[in-house]
Amino acid sequence: MMSKSKYIRYRIDKQLDKSKLPSPVFEAIPEFIELYWKAWELAWEHVLYREDSPQKFYIDEAMTPDTIWIWDTLFMSLFCKYGYTEFPGIESLNNFYFILHDNKNHPARVQHPDNPPLFAWVEYEYAKLTGDLMRLKWVLEENQYLQKHFEFIEKAHRFKFIPGCNIPMMVKMTKYGYVWSGTSSGMDNTPRGRGKYWKILWVDLIAQQALSAYYISLIASCLHNSHLQSIFLQRYIEIKKLINRYYWDEQDTLYYDLNRYCPQNQIKVITPASFWPMLAEVPSREQSIKMVQHIKNPETLGGFLPWPTVARNDKNFDEKGQYWRGSVWVPTSYMATKALEKYGFFEVARTTSEQLLKVMYQTFHDFTPHTIWEAYCPIAPKPATYKRNARYVRPEFCGWSALAPISLFIENLLGFYSIDALRNEIHWNLHKDYSGKLGIQNLHFGNIYTDILYEENQFRVKSNLPYSLIVNKSEILEIKPGQNNFNLKNWKPLKIKSQ
Repeated sequence: MMSKSKYIRYRIDKQLDKSKLPSPVFEAIPEFIELYWKAWELAWEHVLYREDSPQKFYIDEAMTPDTIWIWDTLFMSLFCKYGYTEFPGIESLNNFYFILHDNKNHPARVQHPDNPPLFAWVEYEYAKLTGDLMRLKWVLEENQYLQKHFEFIEKAHRFKFIPGCNIPMMVKMTKYGYVWSGTSSGMDNTPRGRGKYWKILWVDLIAQQALSAYYISLIASCLHNSHLQSIFLQRYIEIKKLINRYYWDEQDTLYYDLNRYCPQNQIKVITPASFWPMLAEVPSREQSIKMVQHIKNPETLGGFLPWPTVARNDKNFDEKGQYWRGSVWVPTSYMATKALEKYGFFEVARTTSEQLLKVMYQTFHDFTPHTIWEAYCPIAPKPATYKRNARYVRPEFCGWSALAPISLFIENLLGFYSIDALRNEIHWNLHKDYSGKLGIQNLHFGNIYTDILYEENQFRVKSNLPYSLIVNKSEILEIKPGQNNFNLKNWKPLKIKSQ
């Protein structure tokens, strides 16, 4: 029953229907199945309804009741897409469009209006799975939300308050990049710039703007809008050149922040933020090979739990985590994993994802309370600490931490890394390392419902409609409506490029 107060938000009074979600099959490590369903259950508790909201159904980031966070919501959408008939993932983005670009009144307020601008990337990835071109047309052509948000960052005034927001803009565009802040970037107490955030140009924001331009161009292509495609492709090329010219360090083989007052000088603090340019496809193949060595290096971004939020050999690295001073966060791990995929480093993406899931499960099983946490300790299976090390981070954080048990599990362990309703095909990286049955049932993409199972060279695929299943980039299985059975004795394990 709804309260009279319009300023209090409520979850929907409805049970989660698991029959409407994909059901993974993974006999090699069945514990991951348990964690998968736990993530969905926790996320369901944050699906909300507000009668007084322009977007009545949306998903909460699991923090503050009357505040909404851009990059939390964007990352949550990337697991909600697998349950898009039940979870309002992409619909939750409408709140930010309505507040920031339509000036609509909203009972909740945006915390950081200049949080990482990932809207175009997320809109495309969502449409790729759902096949919803009408949504793309709505955000790109009918309302121009994606272009507006790109310009929103480009033309921002530092310290300007935006109606409907709690905190002023902290971004300012310069000739060589963007001034920003730790909290606006999402990496609150990061040691980048050694705390002097106003003195650096942030590599992640310029790369995120490149990413936005790239995906706006790609969405325009999907809609056959050649004029808009050309405009943003050119903008992407310009930003890409700027990043490679100033932010790349050939000796350290990474992208770094710049000194705001002397852009020829880099600020050399290694964090996962250095991999945003890889997600935006900025580095060459040769550069990417060099970058990957950092995730293999236990002194920098490798080790017990990959992707710590600052290199392990950095003077500010904290073994307890201290929020963004060593903790491992699922969203930055997810981003970097998707960056690895862009350049074909599937094996590194798989092994780092598996290690993250193992630590998350062990923490879930052994640590009290038994739940999923906001961030994880980089040296042991337990939660990370908050900024002053006085307490652990937030529990039951699904929230974006569901990205690992759901999306990384489906995409990098089960191996369904590209499920494409726009092209009517699924790309499957199938590894022979795992014993027993492996696959997914009740997968919904576009208008297709399919079950895909593999065991001992036997492929069993059921579908209501035809599509192409590409296994390890070598075997193309043409799936027909009904039951499909394939016996491929000589199928090839995934051929890994030189890493």
